Amino acid sequence: MDDRTPNTTDMTPRRGFIRRVAGAMALGLAGLVPSPSHPQPAAARSDGPEWPGPLKGRHRQLVDAYEVNDGSPLAFAYTFLSTNEPPTANLVSATAVIVLRHAAFPMALGNEMWRKYKIGEAFKILDPETKAPAVKNPFLHPKPGVLPLDGMAIDLLLANGTVFGACHVALLGQSKMLAGNAGVSAEEAAKEWTANVIPGITIIPSGTWGVNRAQEGGCTYCAGG
Repeated sequence: MDDRTPNTTDMTPRRGFIRRVAGAMALGLAGLVPSPSHPQPAAARSDGPEWPGPLKGRHRQLVDAYEVNDGSPLAFAYTFLSTNEPPTANLVSATAVIVLRHAAFPMALGNEMWRKYKIGEAFKILDPETKAPAVKNPFLHPKPGVLPLDGMAIDLLLANGTVFGACHVALLGQSKMLAGNAGVSAEEAAKEWTANVIPGITIIPSGTWGVNRAQEGGCTYCAGG
């Protein structure tokens, strides 16, 4: 046999050996390359409090209170309720929901906050009884005959099943703005206002959030002004 003729029997194992070495090197290098990271799913965000919750009755009205407007949002809610069938032991025909937001937020606060932070003076809200800047919440426990409609008082609306929500964004902004009237820090004012929201009124993430949730709950919309 000519010495220059390739020995195919000898070449085959050599080629196989080279392929095995190359494959091993590739695997080794692959181990040094970081594998692409898989994005982790974001933590589920809370959808907020279960507000206004299940609403009773066929007729459901949202009153969007963004101004005090002499208490008109409260009057609108009372008028809606009083012109529907009155509730009985077994049946509620209508429910009103009031969102206190923007300039109407102070209606959610108890009397002491009005006095201490000079809310009536700051927001030019007159007490219908004294005709002077209010030093107490004029819509909470008023004397009979002071308000245009006695039934529009906040305490009476709450007792009749009206659902109230108060804007947390307005609470933070307004308490900070008036903190100097009480000689406290913005943080102290926010804590004090939160603790003095009228019992039965729920602090909600924002007023617009509440307007949305009430309508999703089946309410029709009424601008409170």
